[in-house]
Amino acid sequence: ESKSLTATLVSEENRNSLYPENLTRFKVVFLNGVDLLSRQAQAGLRRTMEKYTSSCRLILTCHNLSMVIEPLRSRCLNVKVPLPTESEVCKVLKNVSKKEELHLPPELALKIAKKSKRNLSRALIMFEMCHIQKNPLSPDQQILSADWEIYIEMIAKDIASNQTPSALSSAREKIYELWLNSIPAPVILACLAKELVMLMTDDDMKHQIIYWASFYDTRMCQSDKVTFQIEAFIAKFMKLYKARMIDIFSNFDGDTM
Repeated sequence: ESKSLTATLVSEENRNSLYPENLTRFKVVFLNGVDLLSRQAQAGLRRTMEKYTSSCRLILTCHNLSMVIEPLRSRCLNVKVPLPTESEVCKVLKNVSKKEELHLPPELALKIAKKSKRNLSRALIMFEMCHIQKNPLSPDQQILSADWEIYIEMIAKDIASNQTPSALSSAREKIYELWLNSIPAPVILACLAKELVMLMTDDDMKHQIIYWASFYDTRMCQSDKVTFQIEAFIAKFMKLYKARMIDIFSNFDGDTM
């Protein structure tokens, strides 16, 4: 369990410290993705921090600060690190291509930086996908989306075309499969909402999708059952969209009579 794992990690690092007790030096532990820990694990991490505060310092990183419990946030110095600029992403891609002895056209590097939304990890994955797709690389090369993004796009199309209990059950299984493959639940919800907005032509439905996605994203921060919140969002969308379609067609039939 993540709760016992974080406590064991910090305690082991503290136990293996080589510094004498009379020296004010600290063992530094770096934990990445703290917002992905369960609330129980974060509470356990908070207690572990307090236990070893005299000899250990922790550096915690996260993408969504609202997913970190308040007792843990209050014991840390919060530092916001902005995303790299597009030119900085291009510079990193250029350095990687040089080390890998690949020719990366500047136009393609800029396209990758924009499509990745300045996310360096995603940009490197896209660069690797482009290399697998075509070598040598070309400036007008198409940048493929990640498999999990294509999978979410399929889910959005399925629930937009079919609002039935069986469609909801199928979407639940696919969402759970994505979550088991380490795709964070907030990312799944955000991408699903974006794909649904792109499929809609009605401005009122777009507003409803964004509103309820924000609502369930907030609920997600307060719940341990994160996949349930995504399922609830899908069910809410199905209800709203089906009611909207019935209303449109009923008005259409009334006008034609």
